[in-house]
Amino acid sequence: MTDAEKIFSLLEKDYPDAHCELNYSTTFELLVAVILSAQCTDKRVNRITPALFAKYSAPEDFASVPQEELEKLIYSCGFYHNKAKNIIAAAKAIVKDYGGKVPDTFDGLLSLPGVGRKTANVVFSVGYGGDGIAVDTHVFRTARRLNLSQGKTPFEVEKDLMKAVPEGMRNRAHHLLIFHGRYRCKSRRPDCAGCRLTEYCNYFKNKNEVEK
Repeated sequence: MTDAEKIFSLLEKDYPDAHCELNYSTTFELLVAVILSAQCTDKRVNRITPALFAKYSAPEDFASVPQEELEKLIYSCGFYHNKAKNIIAAAKAIVKDYGGKVPDTFDGLLSLPGVGRKTANVVFSVGYGGDGIAVDTHVFRTARRLNLSQGKTPFEVEKDLMKAVPEGMRNRAHHLLIFHGRYRCKSRRPDCAGCRLTEYCNYFKNKNEVEK
């Protein structure tokens, strides 16, 4: 068993219920929620989307909403100007180029305006059951700490994880790393005392070296 397989086996024991914590009822709502979640917590997004989706839910709705109106509804998510612009542009492309259906391939999702690799991977994996790994801040941090990658960019980390994680397990690995980063291996003051992965962790080893 490789170190990567051991790491994910242990993570599975710690977070058997690891899953996407964004609330949505359609793949398009998932796409909108993921765009809103950039540099914003899922909890905050989930406080905003019920009222948002009650008013607008389909791509056709968002394609025609005035940007100023949408900005008011998503203001508390931060970066509301760019997020509103991206959501509307993506909705227009879905209506025009995909007949109102969110594309079900990674490349199709990536072709949408305002949709980067992280967003495309989340929608591909969560919305369509694809075998991708989305690298958000949690995945970037935990993958590097656990020596699964030493990539200096999210794309480099994504490529390393795609090599390290067996095919068919990448979707699951993405959620496990997010939960580990969100609930234990936090950016500041990670719970090393409660972590069973310290033997694989660069952060823990370096911290111990400094304290010696």
